[in-house]
Amino acid sequence: MAKKSFESALARLEELNRELERGDLSLEITLKKFEEGVGLARFCSEQLSEAKARVDILLEKDGGFQAEPFSERDGEDGY
Repeated sequence: MAKKSFESALARLEELNRELERGDLSLEITLKKFEEGVGLARFCSEQLSEAKARVDILLEKDGGFQAEPFSERDGEDGY
């Protein structure tokens, strides 16, 4: 299997969510799709954690910058 990206994993997770919300799948298929979704959610979470760690390193306090949670900055620039 080719190396997956965060974006492709997230897109597949959203697709699985839509399929599961329809509610017309058998129990066996539902469980397989749910299991796939859990794996994708873990992958996405790991990717986000790695990205946060990289941002924290780039904004290292010793370099004159200080890491701040994204939530404190929401709304300042409209992003």
